[in-house]
Amino acid sequence: MAQRQFVLIGHDVPTAPDFSLDDLAGGAGRLDAICRSVTSAFVTSHGIREDVRVHLVARDELAIVFDGADLRRLNPDERSTAALIRKALEHRDEAIGALPAEPSPGIEVYRRGVEATLETVAEEGTVVQLHEDGEPIVDLEGDDDSDADALENPIFVLSDHRDFTDEEADLLAEAADRRVRLGPRRLHADHAITIAHHYLDTDGYRTL
Repeated sequence: MAQRQFVLIGHDVPTAPDFSLDDLAGGAGRLDAICRSVTSAFVTSHGIREDVRVHLVARDELAIVFDGADLRRLNPDERSTAALIRKALEHRDEAIGALPAEPSPGIEVYRRGVEATLETVAEEGTVVQLHEDGEPIVDLEGDDDSDADALENPIFVLSDHRDFTDEEADLLAEAADRRVRLGPRRLHADHAITIAHHYLDTDGYRTL
């Protein structure tokens, strides 16, 4: 089954579980925005996308990986998603070397940053950097008259409320197969994820 993946780079996301679920926009490093992105990647009306994986890279130290095929207790609200992230961080010390911690179904925690995450996912599909200066997604061309085929097993890489750092930009210059923009204006990451899903769901806006 074809898979869609999203790499979310969280520059201010906590790497320890000592944050309050009542202050996600402040004391938790804009975790509210990250939670909205995770929710947008998975949640549909009364359902969840089982063919999606999300890699949340926290401060270039930890990667929390969500797998829709096994994910449980993900609800369409920021607080419950933040609770899953906090639970994952409570088990971070169980991640040793290349072996992940497995705090709950469909969630793994790895001790790896942006570079190692990109190296891991690069072999699994088309790495796509979403950026305002990228190629318009409507101009992509694939095989067999399918525009969406140009993004086979896509792995979309997004930054949080901050721009990519110079180091991240250099890594993506090497790792990304495509540099794509979704529209004429800058978008919040959660909105960009929704539009990327819609593009793929409709085979490049060809079907409804």
